Amino acid sequence: MDDSSIPLPEGQGITNDTAGNTADNNATNGSDTFVLPGDFIGTTEEFRAGAQTYEKTGGVYAAITGTVRVNTARRLVSVIPCTDTPPVLERGDVVIGQIVGLRDSLAMVTIAGAKGVVDREIPNVGSAVVHVSNVKRAYVKDIAHEFGIFDILKAKIIDLNNMRLDTSEPEMGVMKALCSNCRTAMVRHDSKLKCPECGRIETRKLATGYGTGII
Repeated sequence: MDDSSIPLPEGQGITNDTAGNTADNNATNGSDTFVLPGDFIGTTEEFRAGAQTYEKTGGVYAAITGTVRVNTARRLVSVIPCTDTPPVLERGDVVIGQIVGLRDSLAMVTIAGAKGVVDREIPNVGSAVVHVSNVKRAYVKDIAHEFGIFDILKAKIIDLNNMRLDTSEPEMGVMKALCSNCRTAMVRHDSKLKCPECGRIETRKLATGYGTGII
């Protein structure tokens, strides 16, 4: 996009006259102009940078993908996020994933979704890990006693660079587990899990919401 202001629909341009009709000046108008992060919206002489925009060397630029919205009374320009924009994970986000591998001190997890994100895939995350020190607050001797292959896990992101997860809080941990013997979904039996099919008892680091399906 070149360094000319994004055109606004007729009648929705920014004006310096704030003493006109109050109803018109208080209006917030969408320009229907689609922008990508870094796109030039206008100059700081025309607009003040609002939500999801930033100023740089006399210009106002989009910080996210979305559509331009202008407050004519305040000469403020913002970008409204597009609902189709893939969610971006942040430190502290709660995610749902599946255990795909176990090592001596690590559980490998494929992230499938995040709390608050419905029917949208989390893009390009790859694998995450839970280190044995982040499984629970008590000492963990064997991580295989806390997680099993194909378990569904609820965890919190504590390190984005290395995609490390934490399940030490009571509401974090295994949400669904399969019996390692017959692959039947296990049910909670006090602080452990019991297979309703073969009667096998297994241990897990259970989330408080185990078996409820509530994230």
